Amino acid sequence: MEILAIIPARGGSKGVPRKNIKNFNGKPLIAWTIEAAKKSKYVSKVLVNTEDKEIAQISKEYGADIPFLRPENLAQDDTPTMDVIIHTIKKLKENSNYNPDYILLLQCTSPLRNENHIDEAVELIINKKVDSIISVTEVEHTPFWMKKIDNNGHLQDFIAYDKKKLTRRQDFPKLYRLNGAIYIAKTDKLLEFKDFETNRTIPYVMDRVSSIDIDSLEDFNIAQFYMKNLKG
Repeated sequence: MEILAIIPARGGSKGVPRKNIKNFNGKPLIAWTIEAAKKSKYVSKVLVNTEDKEIAQISKEYGADIPFLRPENLAQDDTPTMDVIIHTIKKLKENSNYNPDYILLLQCTSPLRNENHIDEAVELIINKKVDSIISVTEVEHTPFWMKKIDNNGHLQDFIAYDKKKLTRRQDFPKLYRLNGAIYIAKTDKLLEFKDFETNRTIPYVMDRVSSIDIDSLEDFNIAQFYMKNLKG
């Protein structure tokens, strides 16, 4: 069973400049994801996909493979991650006839996701015999209590619900959001659907702290606080 972990890391992040190599609790942010993948019992190869030479050099120092640099046309603000993944798969097949059984997408903006989470997700996709797994976490606030403001400035329910039956948070169904930490799919199914979500996808549920996704400086500081706290 060959599992390729792909870590996409573009140099031109906007919310937090140079975010992927910004010092995070003593290491470049990307190092936490590289090390988690390398510590996994199941990951065969850890590849960082980047167009940035500095990110590539730092990634190599932490043990990642950089078989090629990403072309600039796939390093734009609006470039879909899936285009990068598919390009990587095809390039590896073309250059070295490397064709892994599974693709594991790990975004370095989820530094509190560790090797145990990765291994549990891999075991889940194998044991359940499904095509793909996407990590999720339970939503912090039920969307049934969300409001919208109409054209007259009045509050309205965003989602209609039975107020007589659903009065407490515990009464509402549990709902989950994608947390961006772990995506796994069979390579052939990924190429077929051009998506990690297929007609046979199941969730891997993670806790809220491990699900922190860094998109802003505030997220960065919150994640760093929790990392320091967890490391004691």
